[in-house]
Amino acid sequence: MGLPTIHTDSGATTRIAFQCNPAEARESTRALRAFLAEHHMDEAELFACELCLAEACNNAVQYVGDDHRNEAVVAEAVCTSSWVELRVVDHTEGFTMPKKPIELPPPDKERGRGLFIIHSMMDNVRYLRGEKTNTLVMWKQRAHHLHRPFARPSTDVPDELRRQLDDFKRTIGAMARELCFRSESLAAIFRCGTELGRAGDFGGFAQRLLGDLLHLTGADWFVLRLIPPQDLELTVFAASDPELIGEPLRLGSTEPPIASAELAAAATRTAVVYTAKQSRLAPDPLRATGPKATGIVHPILFGETLVGTLAVGRTETGPPFSELQAEVIRTFAEFIAIQIVNLRHQEEQVGARIMTRELEIARSIQRASFPRLLPQLGNFSLAGRWESARQVAGDFYDAMPLGDHSMLLVVADVMGKGVPAAMFATITRALIRAMAPHHHQPAELLKQLNTLLYEELSAVDMFITVQLVSIDLRWRHVVAASAGHCPVLLASGGGRPVRSLGPTGTPLGIMPDPVYDQQCTTLDDPACLMIYTDGLTEALNSTGEMFGRERLTGWLRDNVRFPCTAEELCEHLAAELDQFRSGTPLRDDQTFLILTDKTVPADLRAADTAAPARRHPVEPSPSEPTETVSPFKS
Repeated sequence: MGLPTIHTDSGATTRIAFQCNPAEARESTRALRAFLAEHHMDEAELFACELCLAEACNNAVQYVGDDHRNEAVVAEAVCTSSWVELRVVDHTEGFTMPKKPIELPPPDKERGRGLFIIHSMMDNVRYLRGEKTNTLVMWKQRAHHLHRPFARPSTDVPDELRRQLDDFKRTIGAMARELCFRSESLAAIFRCGTELGRAGDFGGFAQRLLGDLLHLTGADWFVLRLIPPQDLELTVFAASDPELIGEPLRLGSTEPPIASAELAAAATRTAVVYTAKQSRLAPDPLRATGPKATGIVHPILFGETLVGTLAVGRTETGPPFSELQAEVIRTFAEFIAIQIVNLRHQEEQVGARIMTRELEIARSIQRASFPRLLPQLGNFSLAGRWESARQVAGDFYDAMPLGDHSMLLVVADVMGKGVPAAMFATITRALIRAMAPHHHQPAELLKQLNTLLYEELSAVDMFITVQLVSIDLRWRHVVAASAGHCPVLLASGGGRPVRSLGPTGTPLGIMPDPVYDQQCTTLDDPACLMIYTDGLTEALNSTGEMFGRERLTGWLRDNVRFPCTAEELCEHLAAELDQFRSGTPLRDDQTFLILTDKTVPADLRAADTAAPARRHPVEPSPSEPTETVSPFKS
């Protein structure tokens, strides 16, 4: 396949064959740029040639098929005093060069941008498509040469007009180069942002994005430092060379004085120029870039919040970054700041969703740990309700048979809400179940519970209120002990007053060796017994009014009927509480247990002469207890 020859003078030539991957394409482009620089091309010409070579080499790598991926790509450069010829030989399927003028595609379109850049930068372009290989040939007239081989200017044009035309062409060329530079910068940002959205790999995203930044600005190295959440250090997140990954830099310290360009940029919130020759600060981590290195360090800011720093530079001393290149570095730093904040926001949302799901699972586990079937002994029915103000709760209830005719009722309230309270609730319930068969007196059981839990509860400034009620259902005998909990309510139905059983006691975890009292009484025949947490009496409605203990005892007095099951009473009370709140969110967990006779009216049972005596034959009935209000609230 022949190539057109457009020159008459000989020139220097170099040829590079590289493997079909982006890294080698980038290195080959840099090597060809260095070759052209050796032949005294000015910066604008070097930029145009490097950009076009990068586009051609990247396309040769990106669009090659799997069958030819192991074949080398060839890039050549011929440089004379008047022109430059660039060739890239690829093994892709090739394309048809458009005949009409090529326009700049939209920023969100990848294809077509390379051809636009090449046609804008070069004076002539040819694409020779073959069966197995294709060759892209690009020519550019050198700026200092007076005559163009493609279109010799007319000798009739006045010198002043020719100078004006040359100035106009240079201005148009500079504008085209700036447009292409900005377009390529936006394309790199858009491409890497799209890849981040698909893969979610911020580390790979940063490496690719900053690799493009090096290519665009002609830089050799970069160091990206970020501030981890809840930290005060600049930690290296990505670097162009592993040797540039240094120790974190501590923020906020003024002693000793700032010894790093990166810390200076972070402290001043402005860009800082770095020059190794001028820096006498040996501890500066950027000295690892080399003794002749220069660069610029940009703070990465999101609003007024410092997210990190971005250092970009060249290994060898040379001209400083142009204003346009410095602006592009700043743009990349701003884009990184947005992506970091977005990514952290997404991580927080994901973390919140995971936490919510875990709490939902914990709630399900906690609800499942409540007794599915409460013991139903003799002619009594027992039911309970539990409603959490959050996903998990510190309240719980339980009921354990202690024999054929007796049981232990438990209602407890751990101070606090959420996971810590739920953990202590689970531990306390397990301890009670393990110890109840060995401690038949509620006061003794509370004392042992406090001994086991005191150190753990006091260490985290928490406490637990507990109400224990032991009932002998055959003799209708009740023994209650309280660790700072709400009193037991006793109702007889028929509108008669509700009694309370309220022994005083210190909540678990307050004192190392408290003394617990217990009170005894006998259930009326028939009767209803209720144990509850203060989440019922302290429930608020939309006007801020509390449900209150008086309202609760009034409800119990007016609603206890016989025969009636505990389950029916629980449903009615839950409905009453919901109606009172009228949609007002719960502030505290609500838990209660109700035990009631399933007894038919007394006149129908009078004939049952075989019924045993209803009072305990040894221990006399205590006097009517007085109501006691606990000073402890959870």
